[in-house]
Amino acid sequence: MSDRTPGQRAKREPSRPAPAKGEAGRPRAEAARGRPPAQVARPLYVTGLVAALWCVGIGLAVLTTITLIGWIAAPKTAMGHGLSGVFRTAVNFWLVAHHAGFSYGQGRVGLLPLGVIVLPGVLLYRGGGWMIRVAGLRQRPRIAVVHVAVAQAAPYAGLAALLALAASSKEVRPSAWQALVGCFLVAVIAGGLGAARAVVAAQVAAEAKGRRVRSGLGALLRLLPERPRSLVIGVAGALGVLLASGAVLVAVALAMNMAAADDLYGMLAPGVVGGVLLLLVELAFLPNAVIWGMAYAVGPGFSVGAGTSVSPTGVFLDIVPAFPPLAALPQPGPAPALSLIALAAPFAAGAVGGVLTIRSLPSPVAEGAPLWGFVSGALTGAVAALLSALSGGPLGGGRMATVGPSAWQVGLLAALEVGISAAIAAWVANWMVLRRPAREATKKSKPKKAPKKAAKKRVQPKPATVPLSAPIPGDYDLPAAKAPKAPHAPDPVQFEEAEPVLAPRRPRRRSDPLPDLAEERPEPKPAPPPPLPSDGTIVVEGHIVDDPEPEPEEPARPVPPPRADPNRTENRGGAIYVLREEPDRDD
Repeated sequence: MSDRTPGQRAKREPSRPAPAKGEAGRPRAEAARGRPPAQVARPLYVTGLVAALWCVGIGLAVLTTITLIGWIAAPKTAMGHGLSGVFRTAVNFWLVAHHAGFSYGQGRVGLLPLGVIVLPGVLLYRGGGWMIRVAGLRQRPRIAVVHVAVAQAAPYAGLAALLALAASSKEVRPSAWQALVGCFLVAVIAGGLGAARAVVAAQVAAEAKGRRVRSGLGALLRLLPERPRSLVIGVAGALGVLLASGAVLVAVALAMNMAAADDLYGMLAPGVVGGVLLLLVELAFLPNAVIWGMAYAVGPGFSVGAGTSVSPTGVFLDIVPAFPPLAALPQPGPAPALSLIALAAPFAAGAVGGVLTIRSLPSPVAEGAPLWGFVSGALTGAVAALLSALSGGPLGGGRMATVGPSAWQVGLLAALEVGISAAIAAWVANWMVLRRPAREATKKSKPKKAPKKAAKKRVQPKPATVPLSAPIPGDYDLPAAKAPKAPHAPDPVQFEEAEPVLAPRRPRRRSDPLPDLAEERPEPKPAPPPPLPSDGTIVVEGHIVDDPEPEPEEPARPVPPPRADPNRTENRGGAIYVLREEPDRDD
C-alpha cells in the first residue's frame, strides 16, 4: 500500500550516486531511473579518420565513373588495360586533382588542371564542417578549427600516399611525396575553411536569437583580428581585379579566334562522348588560362615551350600542341594593340586594394596609410606568384619542359605595380576619411537652397507703385512718440504717487499751504467790497464817518526763496520716496 494521501503529490527521492565500479552498467541504470544516458564524445582523431575515408571514397567513386565511361567510348588502351588499368587511371586523376604530378616514359608532367581541385575541395570543406559539429568544440573556436583541420588532413594525406604507391606502374608513376604534401595542404585549407564556416554560422545563429540568418564565406572574416582582416580584404579586392582582367583577355581572344578552334575540333574528331570529355578537360584548364591572362596583363606574360614568349612586348611562338583553347594565342609578331589596354589592370587593382584596406581599418591612420596600402600590394604580388607557379609546369621533356608564366617575374612586377598604386590610393582614401567631419560641418552651416519646383511657378507681376507727393504739415496728425525706456528702469510716476509701506507718520495737515507750495497754489481772492456812495460819504457799521483814519496794514509773511530741488527723491530698499520740507510750527 502507498503511504501517500489522495490529492498529495509524491516527493521526488534524491538520486543515488553511481557505483565506482561497473561502468558498463551505468547507462542501463540511468535509463532505469528515467534519465537519458550521457553521450560519449568521440575522439577527434577517430572523427578525422572517418571524414578522410568519406572524402576519399566519394572522390574516387566520381572519378572512376567518368574514367569508366571514357574507357568504354574511347579505344581500350587509352584509359588503361582492363579494369585494373581503369582504377589506376582514376587514382592518377584523383592525385592530379590535388596537384600531384606524375612521370611517364618521355618525362614528367607538372602542367595540371586547377579546375579539378574543386571536387576534393568541396568534399573536404563539408568534412571539416561535419567534424566541428560532431566534436562540439565550443571554447576557443580558432584553436578548435586548427585541430579539426589537422585531424582531417593527416589521415587524408596518408591515404593519398598509399594510393600513389598502389597506382604506380611501368607506364605511369605518380609522385608519392607530391601526393603527400599536396593532399595535406588541400585538406588543411579546405577542411579548415569548412570548420571555420560552421563555427561562424553557429555564432551568427546564436546572435540572431531564433531568426534565420545566412552567413556566407565572407563571414569567415569574423575569426580574424581587425588589422589582418583589413589586409585580407584589400588583397582579395586587388586579386579579384587582376583575375577579372585575365578572364576578359581570354574571352576576347577566344571570340576572335573561334574559327581556328573549330578547325582543331574537326582535326581531332573526338565524337560525342569524346567531345564531352574534351569539354570537361577544357573547363578544368580554364583557371590556368585565366592566370596566364593575368600574367600577360602584369607584364611578363607566359611561354608555351622553350624559347617562346607571349607578352605585351611581342609574341614569339613555335609549334604548339593541338589543344583547342590554345587557338586563342595571338599570331607571332607585335602584340595586338587592343590587348595593351590590359596593362592598366595592375594599377586599377592597386587602387581598389588600397581603398578597401583603408576603408576596412578599425580606425583611420595618418602617416601609416601609404604603408598599409603598399603591404596589401606586396601580399597581392605574393599570391599572384603562387598562382603562376601552380598554373604552369612541364609537359613532358624536351622543348615543352617550360610551359606557363614565370612565378618570380609575375610576383615581383605585381608587387611593385599594385603596391605603388595601392599606397597612393590608400593615402588619398585616408585623407578623405579624415576630412569627412569637416565637410559635414560645412554642409550643416550652409543655408539650404530653395527647391527647384518653387522656381518653376509662375510669378504674378506686381502693380507699379505711384510715388506720393511730399507731405504738407498738418495733413497727418501723428501721435508723439514716447521716449524709449530701459526695460529694467521703473516708471517714476508710479512711485511718486505710491505710498511706501514703511513711511513715517505724516504730520497733521494744516490749513495754510506749505511754504514750498505757496507759489504753486494761488490764494483765493476776497470778495470785492460793496460799491461806495457816489457822494463820497463813508459809512462805518451803519454810522457816517466824516474823515476816518486809515488802518495800518499787516505786514506780509515772509516767503522763503524757492529751493533748487523742491522735490528731492530717495531710493530706500527698492522704493522711491519724495522728501518735502515743511516750515517750522513756531511761524
